[in-house]
Amino acid sequence: MTDYRYRLVNVFTVAGGKFSGNPLCVFEDARGMDDATMQALALQFNLSESTFLLPSDSATARVRIFTPAYEMPFAGHPTLGTAHVVRALGAAGDALTLETNAGVIAVSGKDDTWTLRANAPTWRPVDASRQQLADMLGVATDEVGEPPLWVNAGAEQLVVPLATADAVSRCRPVAEVLARYGRLNPTRCMVYVWATAGAHDIRARFFFLKGSSIVEDPATGSACANLGGWFVATRAPLPLSRDVYQGDAVGRPSRLGLHVDAQQRIFVSGEVIEIGGGGVRI
Repeated sequence: MTDYRYRLVNVFTVAGGKFSGNPLCVFEDARGMDDATMQALALQFNLSESTFLLPSDSATARVRIFTPAYEMPFAGHPTLGTAHVVRALGAAGDALTLETNAGVIAVSGKDDTWTLRANAPTWRPVDASRQQLADMLGVATDEVGEPPLWVNAGAEQLVVPLATADAVSRCRPVAEVLARYGRLNPTRCMVYVWATAGAHDIRARFFFLKGSSIVEDPATGSACANLGGWFVATRAPLPLSRDVYQGDAVGRPSRLGLHVDAQQRIFVSGEVIEIGGGGVRI
């Protein structure tokens, strides 16, 4: 049997609040684990994602990212939380790179705040009308903004702007309709909704299907990066910076920093706090 050590961290926490943000389990050394074991452990911990550190020939470390149901090519809060653990293990300082299935991601830290640079975004139109998207989200048709887009800055997701922060708060997605219009592939149905809430603030929520039920994520770094891609796609004036508020609806307030520079590079930042750890014997 082998003991595999892990650490528990919260990512995108708010002002040092230990139980804010999105929780993450990071396995410090996954050598010897096969894919099925990683997937089983991700289901065992049943967090949004769990990550598994491995050696890399092209980066400081390789990281594999699993939800309880499938492996992700890239995800924001696992990238920042894993970087925090890599530094704590003494494998790097404040600047490091992580090899993901979506490519090598540069990450930098200052104290407990970490920033990643996302991939250059791509986007495509949505095959659904405003009425259909409104039905999917449980809002009025005139509350769906333009343009909704599928955006990919590392992990493709459906990004839907709404007219007001209140509309974001009132979203009540319908599982059957989300499966129809938010479907990326047979295992992934998701939507990221957002609205401006002031000059530099954004309110956002991220919904996805888990079986036949709708689940809401407390903080979604990949979707925040895709929001940056949405700004690039719609030719918003650059540079821009936004504070993204997410998670209040599920009792895990979170804050994400989004910056898109004049060269259209997308950066996502947030605070990471380690709260504990342990081991699993396999």
